Amino acid sequence: MKIAILSRNRKLYSTHRLIEAAEKRGHEVRVVDILRCYMNIASNKPMVYYKGEALEGFDAVIPRIGASVTFYGAAVLRQFEMMGVYPVNESVALTRSRDKLRSLQLLSRKGIGLPVTGFANKPDDVKEVIKLVGGAPVVIKLLEGTQGIGVVLAETQKAAESVMEGFMGLKANILVQEFIKEAGGADIRCFVVGGKVVAAMKRQGAEGEFRSNLHRGGSASLIRLTPEERSTAVKSAQAMGLNVAGVDLLRANHGPVVMEVNSSPGLEGIEAASGKDVADLIIQFIENQAKPGKTATKGKG
Repeated sequence: MKIAILSRNRKLYSTHRLIEAAEKRGHEVRVVDILRCYMNIASNKPMVYYKGEALEGFDAVIPRIGASVTFYGAAVLRQFEMMGVYPVNESVALTRSRDKLRSLQLLSRKGIGLPVTGFANKPDDVKEVIKLVGGAPVVIKLLEGTQGIGVVLAETQKAAESVMEGFMGLKANILVQEFIKEAGGADIRCFVVGGKVVAAMKRQGAEGEFRSNLHRGGSASLIRLTPEERSTAVKSAQAMGLNVAGVDLLRANHGPVVMEVNSSPGLEGIEAASGKDVADLIIQFIENQAKPGKTATKGKG
């Protein structure tokens, strides 16, 4: 098979591992920098070009698209779909998962456990929204934030009001969520491939840090999931329409709650913690699924 990986940097751990796994299984791999792609959006023969060359003959495309280039990356991925190339994650699923508010609304519609979440536009509604989620302490999140950036724990009512009013003054869109104290600064990353949880790890925040992101000094360790956690992760990925996803859960007193569903989950932490060859499992999934023109969202925006 001929596989394209949409990535800005072939030296990144996840990209490198996918190349390694695909080549080991006898596939031809090409890394394509999304921002260097340009497109001919024609009805008779849609095409993606890269540094003057038409990108043709690919069987599958793996999007490794960073949050900062979601809009252009999704457009390039959509063009590959129009050309009949099988996407590991479809463009619609990618944009759906990147919109924090939309993704929570979709998860809520499916009855999946979530932290109580509030959303408002005007400073006049700040007090009511804080009350809505159960009062301080609350977690305030920028909708556009990634890797723990733009996530604030406000421990008092006054602090929560000040932070929310500050963000609103900057015209930033924010979510307010209940603080799951019993999680103890830890979350669980479930790695889903093709409707199955293939690996999981517990991420523990550094001392004094409520965010558990590995980029912020958190540590990862192997964890055994409960059947409910496994089921929640699979349902969350399916609700987004993602074949490959990193689903982040918290262990709340009333069961698992989903924090986020990631459409380009990193492989380094999960492979180290679980000892699983996740990259190989992704390539195996492509081998079983990739068929020309097999994209459910083709022609549906």
